[in-house]
Amino acid sequence: MAAARALSRAGQSATLLEARDRLGGRMYTRTIPGLAAPVELGAEFIHGSPQITFDLLHDAGATNVDVAEGNFERRGGRLVAGVDRFDVAHRIIERAGNLGTDVSVDAFLQQIAGEHDLDEAARWFRILVEGYDAADPARASLKEIIAEWNGPTLTGSTRPLGGYGPLVDALVRSIDPARVDIRLQSVVEEIAWKPGAVVVSGQMNGERFSLEARGAIVTVPVTLLSQIRFSPPITQKTRALEAIAMGSVVKVVMHFRTSWWEELHEDVRDGAFFHNRDADFPTFWTQLPVRVPLMTAWAGGTRAERLEGLGEAELVRRALESLESTFGVRAVDVELESALAHDWGVDPFARGAYSYVRVGGSGSRETLALPIDATLFFAGEATSHDAPGTVSGALESGERAAREACLFVP
Repeated sequence: MAAARALSRAGQSATLLEARDRLGGRMYTRTIPGLAAPVELGAEFIHGSPQITFDLLHDAGATNVDVAEGNFERRGGRLVAGVDRFDVAHRIIERAGNLGTDVSVDAFLQQIAGEHDLDEAARWFRILVEGYDAADPARASLKEIIAEWNGPTLTGSTRPLGGYGPLVDALVRSIDPARVDIRLQSVVEEIAWKPGAVVVSGQMNGERFSLEARGAIVTVPVTLLSQIRFSPPITQKTRALEAIAMGSVVKVVMHFRTSWWEELHEDVRDGAFFHNRDADFPTFWTQLPVRVPLMTAWAGGTRAERLEGLGEAELVRRALESLESTFGVRAVDVELESALAHDWGVDPFARGAYSYVRVGGSGSRETLALPIDATLFFAGEATSHDAPGTVSGALESGERAAREACLFVP
């Protein structure tokens, strides 16, 4: 959508092919009638201070709000005030220093396992790699994790007030319909190409389609890029695709009759995040500073992989079990009104939540982003150097790919 907007503003014509029956991709906002906050089953937070995201929110007549910082952890059979997770985990980055040979997160933590003054830092580092980066610590590049955490996306988090839905709507409105033809339920299966020409074909609403153009901007998640037949093959991208993995996330958003957790204890009333490393869903969060009876259960990385494919009813059941063990309450006492779940690992048009780099994969995002013969252009959060895994990274990459395409207009 960002690429289509940029092309239309540059006076170019394009067809936007979307496999889903909705726009937004891994931004997926749902609403519950009468509730003052959206249900975000996909992207929810704004990391850092990305101007492109703020500008779109302004266009939507919306704004962003700071994310509350109060956090608690289940330890010793009760909820206790938590530490600053990233501050503690950052000790591992300091210990790693100027890393020479790249290693996995797990491998490095095993190397320093005897340094017991770092035990707590190592515990949180692993938890955050799985929960924040949705990555497998056994495969994730320590060098790339460090580069990301030292980058602009960790300078604070906010969330769009009203969710990402208004931003998606504003983005669509900004695309000139006279220049861009948006087609939903259009699954691309093959891209036949030569310099200066492409033929894109696939299934649209169950029927075959074929389109000709001078070039294509490809924005599918990395897990799906290898499923599209390129003729001839795009061997230039093989190593980059092998180096970039897609992290799994399972998210359950529960709507209760009341915000019962605010009554458990005075301190907990202002708790925004709750952690329980022993639960299927080890992280919960509220919508603070907006007080609504919504609680989100989150599992990322290998935790999410173990939950994949269980189905919505079972995911909700396990989320409630995790909630019971985290808060020390009975699920039958908390008056669940409704729940929505999304398993991004089995979503057919995502096959994961967002990308991370495997050991030895430094530079793979930049390689993936490079155009091929001024004909094939690549965008998406996995191609972002500065903000991978984020909405802003995706938006900026779309604009970058559009600029590249416009450079080669005959």
